[in-house]
Amino acid sequence: MFEVIFDCETKKFFDDVGEYDPAKLGVSVVSVYSRRLDDSFKEVEGKIESYWEAGFSKMWEVFEKADRIIGFNSTGFDVPALSPYLPSHWPRLKHFDIMTQVRNAEGKRVSLEALSKATLGIAKIDSSENAIKYWSAGDSESLRKLKDYCENDVLLTRDLYDHVLKNGFLKYIDFWNEIHEIKLDFSYPKEEDSPQTSLF
Repeated sequence: MFEVIFDCETKKFFDDVGEYDPAKLGVSVVSVYSRRLDDSFKEVEGKIESYWEAGFSKMWEVFEKADRIIGFNSTGFDVPALSPYLPSHWPRLKHFDIMTQVRNAEGKRVSLEALSKATLGIAKIDSSENAIKYWSAGDSESLRKLKDYCENDVLLTRDLYDHVLKNGFLKYIDFWNEIHEIKLDFSYPKEEDSPQTSLF
């Protein structure tokens, strides 16, 4: 199996475009962790790469090889943000959004930060707000911070996904400081089951 785990950052805030439409924000960078799994779904090789807009055509080739494309709030944000850049031959790829799985199981949205801190003991290294500011600054150090932040979010997404594959749950701490455990099943569907969500 070949999996792709991804995240993107945008160039603008919603306030800048005057409406909630991710397609109008512009994408600054996309980070992609691609990996191969053996027959027992254990990772045998993997690498992370980041793509600026000039490299998107090469990036699409990686996506198109995937048996599963994994993101966090990706159907609600990342995929719509990327939609203006998609090539005309873009296929209906198999997509897996962790936030959607969590919302379906728990009845509400839970952030990547909340899940990572409670499940993995790891916090995000920065914020999406700063990511936009780094892009606006445009200097080499700011762009490095932007790339590092996006890649870190991808690795957190990967580790949450793998935690479910291994342990069958994620955790978060609610407003009243109570720990919640969300039972989840991220296994691949059998051939006779319904197909996974396509990107479009």
